[in-house]
Amino acid sequence: MGGWEEVSARGFADFERAAREQQRLGRRVFAYFSGDKDPASGASWCPDCVRAEPVVRAELPHLPEGSAFVYCQVGSRAEWKDPDNEFRKRLRLSAVPTLLKYGTPQKLVEEECLKAELVRMLFTED
Repeated sequence: MGGWEEVSARGFADFERAAREQQRLGRRVFAYFSGDKDPASGASWCPDCVRAEPVVRAELPHLPEGSAFVYCQVGSRAEWKDPDNEFRKRLRLSAVPTLLKYGTPQKLVEEECLKAELVRMLFTED
C-alpha cells in the first residue's frame, strides 16, 4: 500500500475526528467526499461520485509518503441537500464528489475529480 494510510468516515463529526487524529500523527490529510453508498448495491446515490471514485483511487499511489486518505460518506441525498448540512457550513463543500487537501483551499469539485491529471496534481504539489 505504500507510505500512506486510508481511513473511512461517515458524517461530519466522524470526519473531523478522523482528520484531526491523522494530523496528530503528523500526516498530511487528503479527503474524498462522496454520497452514502447503498449497503445492498455498494453504489452511491451520487452518479458523479460513482464515476469519480475509480479515477481518484487509481491516483492514490501518488499520495505523498506519510499522508492519510480519508474516504468520507456525507450522508443520504436528503441529508446532503439540507442547507444546514455541517459539510456545507463548516468545510464549505458545494458538491459531491469533492477531493480536498485538508487545511488548505486546494480542492477538486464534481467533474474535476474525473480528471486523473488534476487528481495527481492535488496529491503531488505543495
